[in-house]
Amino acid sequence: MFDPARLQALAAILRHGSFEGAAQALGVTPSAVSQRIRALEDQVGAPLIRRGQPCEATRAGARLARHAEDVRLLELSVAEDFGADAPQTRPMVRIAVNADSLATWFLPALAALPGVLFDLVIDDQDHSADWLKRGEVQAAVTGHGAPVPGCDAHPLGHLRYVATMSPGFASRWFPGGVDADALAQAPALTFNLKDRLQAQWAQATTGRQIELQTHFLPSSHGFVEAALAGIGWGMNPEALVSEHLAAGRLVPVLPGTPLDVPLTWQVGRLTANALAPLTRAVRTAARAALCP
Repeated sequence: MFDPARLQALAAILRHGSFEGAAQALGVTPSAVSQRIRALEDQVGAPLIRRGQPCEATRAGARLARHAEDVRLLELSVAEDFGADAPQTRPMVRIAVNADSLATWFLPALAALPGVLFDLVIDDQDHSADWLKRGEVQAAVTGHGAPVPGCDAHPLGHLRYVATMSPGFASRWFPGGVDADALAQAPALTFNLKDRLQAQWAQATTGRQIELQTHFLPSSHGFVEAALAGIGWGMNPEALVSEHLAAGRLVPVLPGTPLDVPLTWQVGRLTANALAPLTRAVRTAARAALCP
């Protein structure tokens, strides 16, 4: 068993970024916080905090911090069941979600849990399940339908992407039409090294694996602005570009070739009941915004 006061100290350091901030929040001295962390590190046999500005968790520290927040979340749920006073400090719910979901449909669902704080980890939908596997988040929007061990999986639907570009970009880079050779030369937009959507779409539409020349731009709204500015072509969520397409400010790279990406909501079973209102809200928001 872990001492609750030690777990509380670990969570406070990660929330406030320093031992001094944690001490102030807990009403103890920085020395007391240090002693609690040393005792916790001795108990687990591994360092939990990387000192710095701000302090950060090691992998072991992140896992233990999630456990501490799980306990706080369960305490909140029990307090609500019995009509008791909620804890003075709100529990933190950590969720892994892809940037395009965050930019299009996900945020309104968070209002379903007003009694908690959220820590959103942004990662590609093909990699967000890894955060669940490591125990570093309580829930995630993933691109994998198979449940992560210890989690419940709820299919959400498909986020539709459209390959878009500006009319001027089309005239410059595709004067003879869009084919594999032209796509190999035209600058693309890529979110980061994990983003394979542009490459997947190009291979699906041409039948060839293409080495794209690409800009890296880690922003969903920045993707749209870059396409409007004629910097490159990219896979944009249909919801973000529908008005631009209707107005002619953007055009499809190839009409009638959307890319539908399946999404699944996965939540750890330990806190699934406490997060049930959030799960319902996520599924409702997804039904309204995503394709079947």
